[in-house]
Parts: sequence; C-alpha cells; structure tokens
Amino acid sequence: MYYFASDMHLGLDSPYGSSREREELLVKWLDEVSADAKAIFLVGDVFDFWFEYKRVVPKGFSRLLGKLSELTDRGTEIHFFAGNHDMWAYDYLHTECGLVLHDKPKVFDLSGKKVLVAHGDNMYTEHPPVMEHIMHKIFRSQAIRRIFAVLIHPDQAMRFGHWWSGKSRKAKNLTHRFAGEQEYLVKYARKYLETADADYFVFGHLHCAEDYDLGNGKHMIVLGEWISTPSYAVLDSSGSIRLKYYK
Repeated sequence: MYYFASDMHLGLDSPYGSSREREELLVKWLDEVSADAKAIFLVGDVFDFWFEYKRVVPKGFSRLLGKLSELTDRGTEIHFFAGNHDMWAYDYLHTECGLVLHDKPKVFDLSGKKVLVAHGDNMYTEHPPVMEHIMHKIFRSQAIRRIFAVLIHPDQAMRFGHWWSGKSRKAKNLTHRFAGEQEYLVKYARKYLETADADYFVFGHLHCAEDYDLGNGKHMIVLGEWISTPSYAVLDSSGSIRLKYYK
C-alpha cells in the first residue's frame, strides 16, 4: 500500500482543535498505516511554518519527528514534499528523520501506475495571480533564504513566519469548493497530459478532498486537509487509488 496525506498545518490552533491534538492524530495515523505501507507521502504544509537555520530548527513537533524517525529507522520509506507553508525545509528532516525531500513535482511508478505528486501551489498553466507569483519567487529564492538566515534571529523568524502564515490563511477560506474543469490544477493536469503520461495526479494545497475523473482511466486526487476533516489517499497493490477519511 502507498499512503498520501497533506495540509496538517501543525503549529496552527483552530476552532476545530489544537495543533497538539492534530499532531497526536497524525502520529496515530502514521503508526497504523506503517503496518502495510510500502511508502508514505506527506504532500506539503505538514507544518504551518517551518524554517531551518544551520543549527536551529523550530521548537515543538517532537511526537511527529520522533515517529517519523522511528518509522524510517525501521525501513519505512517516507517522502516529504515542501508546501508553500513549509518550503524552507533543508536537510534536517532528511539527516535526522530519514525523510526523502522534494521541492518540485515528481512522477513515481507505483503499483504499475505513473503517479505525479506535488503540493500544488503555483502550478498555473495560465497567468497566476500577480502577488502570489511574486511571493512564490521571493520565498523560493536561495539568496533570500540565506539572507534571512543570516540577518534574522530565530525568535523573530518564527514570529514573522506565523504572522505571514496567518495573513495568507485569512486571504482564503479554510476549506475550498472544488471548481471542476475551472480548477487550475485540473488545467495543469490536462496540459501535462498533452505531452507526457500519468495515470494519477496527487495534490494537496486546495483544502478539499476530491477524486476527479480526467477520463481514460486517469484521475486527479486532491488530498484535503487535517484541520477540520482529516483525509488521505491510499493506492493498493492492484493500482486502484481511493480517498478515505480518518476519524
């Protein structure tokens, strides 16, 4: 079995529950699915904000980081895709927790299927929203990361990160109504299939759980979020993929 989940936003407390409760739920889920997992994919925004200095990482998340380290020590393969809230993950999650890190879309051959996995932010086939595109370029710049790390004290960095995360979150609803063919990730999948092949597209970011039929046996899976309605996808040995909810 292959398991996919995204958008836990650990560090964020909400009316639906605390970050600590959500972390404990995620650890419980990881423990359960690891029993038969060939690989686990964490598809972005696991953390509401994450920034690594050379010798400093954010305080907290010890239960999750301990569970991830335990599972990879036992041989479970875990992939971590950087989202727009935790894009500043460097080598700590790899060297200390054993995760395989990705900062761009990647195609995997799983159970005889080609599966494209990405967080899903800034994957526009047409002109993206101007400010979103500019901020994406700034925050993903290696030079900006280095300057930020040298000039900003970790305490101030975390204050800024949580402020910016909150500002970004207030700009859109917690949950999202899927727009079908008008959804930019559907347009991305359609454009991708014009020149390349994939059976499944697995995305996070949109905060809605959706299995969208692209035709010809191809599907786009949007993983949903863990703030109000925890959900995930599972790909079995026959190559069938489905969305599930975790209570």
